[in-house]
Order: sequence, then structure tokens, then C-alpha cells
Amino acid sequence: MSEKKRYSDEELEEFRSIINEKLALARRDYSAMMKQLMNKDGNDVDDTSPTYKILEEGSATQSKEELIQLASRQQKFIQGLEAALVRIENKTYGIDRMTGELIPKERLRAVPHATLSVASKQARKH
Repeated sequence: MSEKKRYSDEELEEFRSIINEKLALARRDYSAMMKQLMNKDGNDVDDTSPTYKILEEGSATQSKEELIQLASRQQKFIQGLEAALVRIENKTYGIDRMTGELIPKERLRAVPHATLSVASKQARKH
């Protein structure tokens, strides 16, 4: 029996539904983050104490930077998922881009936008 070179159309459909689900959640979260960033400046109730105001601005700045980082990470995640959908269309989904072998289903279910098996990813780090 020859080793499988790609996932079947049925398997690809299973992955497509996993990805679409994750994509919907990721887009929702990203949208919420962006709304929060847009509203960050307008809804403050100014306190009369100058010290309090400085502390508030400091923490607002920090959480705004964290939110920007999170939003950026979320955007990359969304792009990764979208790219995975393209690979499903091209029937190249789940193929390790270093070895050309199939990435195990368990890994793809956990990390549906993966383009490397765990072994390849570790090999790349070293």
C-alpha cells in the first residue's frame, strides 16, 4: 500500500468546517478588539485628582498597547486560517512544507493553520 500523499476530499471538508468555525470566532474577537481600540479615547470620565488622572492614563496606554499587540496577533491568526482555506481549495492542505509528508490529523485539529509537523517545526528551531 502506498503512503497517502494528501487528505481525501471528505477529510478536507472536515478541516474546512473546523477552520471556518475558528475563523468566525477569530474575526468576531478581532472586531471586538478594534471597537475597543476605537472607543479607547472617548469614553473616559475625567477624575478631578491629577494623580489619579496620570495613573489612569498610564494604565490606559499600557492596555491599549497590549490590545494592539493582541489585535495584531489575531490578524495574523486570521490570515493563517484564510491561507489554510486556500490550501484546502488547492488540495495541498495538511502537507508539511518541509518534508512533503502529511501533517498528523491531531495536530491539524489543534492548529488548523499549521504548515509544518511538530518534528519539522522543532528541526527548524535547531
